[in-house]
Amino acid sequence: MYTVMVREHVMIAHSFQGAVFGPAQKLHGATYVVDVEFKRPDVDADGIVVDIGRAGETLKRILGEINFRNLDEVPAFHGRNTTTEFLARWVFGQVVSAIAAGDLGPGGRELQALRVTLHESHVASASFEGPVRID
Repeated sequence: MYTVMVREHVMIAHSFQGAVFGPAQKLHGATYVVDVEFKRPDVDADGIVVDIGRAGETLKRILGEINFRNLDEVPAFHGRNTTTEFLARWVFGQVVSAIAAGDLGPGGRELQALRVTLHESHVASASFEGPVRID
């Protein structure tokens, strides 16, 4: 399986509900380094997995929707704990939607899987990985 990865970062604020989160129940900020790995079993006729430029631009646009925002105020996240794991899954879904819309070009439709990793520090990260299903 071939893999191409692009990286971007995002700065957010949020708070969590539930005693398990301790002091993180209060409003706090986070800066995530976000990696998206695009996977397919073979390269295309040009020898690439996906257009890296388009992939990077797409990730930047997706993260721009939440960059410098308080996620507690984003209607789509209402009532949810926007944990690192939750955000990894959200980014995954947004990337799959972008692939379906053709934002990554024709090679995007040949992708079989994605892995999204959010690094919340140099010692902790969370990922979501799954197949790319385009109808």
